[in-house]
Amino acid sequence: MKILVVGDSFMPSEVFRRAFARLEVDHGVRYVQMDAGRVLDPSSPSEQAIREYEGHPDQIAELLDDERALVVHGAPVTDSVLDAAPSLALVGCARGGPVNIDVAAATERGIVVANTPGKNAESVADLTVAFLVMLARGVRPSQEFLLQGGRLGDSAFEGARFLGHDLGGHVLGLVGFGQVGRRVARRAAAFGMEVLVHDPYLDTPPGAGVTVAPSLGELLRGSDFVSVHARQTAETENMFGAATFAAMKAGAAFVNTAREGLVDERALEEAVRAGHLSGAALDVVRSRPDGSRNPLLDLERVIVTPHIGGATHETLARGARMLAEEIERLAASEALRHVVNGAVLAEG
Repeated sequence: MKILVVGDSFMPSEVFRRAFARLEVDHGVRYVQMDAGRVLDPSSPSEQAIREYEGHPDQIAELLDDERALVVHGAPVTDSVLDAAPSLALVGCARGGPVNIDVAAATERGIVVANTPGKNAESVADLTVAFLVMLARGVRPSQEFLLQGGRLGDSAFEGARFLGHDLGGHVLGLVGFGQVGRRVARRAAAFGMEVLVHDPYLDTPPGAGVTVAPSLGELLRGSDFVSVHARQTAETENMFGAATFAAMKAGAAFVNTAREGLVDERALEEAVRAGHLSGAALDVVRSRPDGSRNPLLDLERVIVTPHIGGATHETLARGARMLAEEIERLAASEALRHVVNGAVLAEG
């Protein structure tokens, strides 16, 4: 079986090479690196159906021939790419959501699209708990004090001006209880936190030490920290806005390591400036097309990082390994485990 593996600036082909070494014994595996300089100006319906990609579809189409499997992370996979390899049976995307792949076009052609759900869950959960600690202990204000010339080492009592809180004994509210939320709950429990969850799609018991809140409002009113782990959909767009923040307990803190569209950033800014929220930590924020500075960066009680939640070597290795194992199952005619468009399998 022939396999084309396409790396990009976030997940280089070398990461895939290590995970696919076993496949090379029995299969023909080619590795290429996406040229980020070839920019796509979307014009066709298929090109407009994808997002969050790097490079141009033509680069992949020019390389495909009689491959049975195509593996990508952020490379754009449009109908023209799929048509370049008539024998293509599977497109593997090393992401939780294959937004850079025209899944509908793949389904029309009977091509399976496989993803890597939960590959970054451990990493995002770690960062979420790091945010909780930083907010509870006032890490950013204490750092700002030093960076702006505050004296260091003057007294054994200098920390008194930055008194914070332990996590233990406080309540963490999790909005969304999927791959990441469950891992955050386990970590929070180890700190001695009580955990409330709200997830309308929860279909299994949350586990020991976790309480399901009767409603989102109950969770907001009862939590000292609120961390969102929901999917971004039309229904959840700006789910955290002025009314939601106002419903939170006074002095509570907010964390978002999920998607930027879940939060009305202006409303969050106002809630922090007014003192209703003690602080916030965000790994994702909305882009500003005009290039202006995001005002949240200038709030001392807000922590912002540039989408580093899944940016670990372990996350990349897990994603590559998951796809390598999926292709091994394909080669052995075994059931695939992480299929996005299951209708293709049903029809087959």
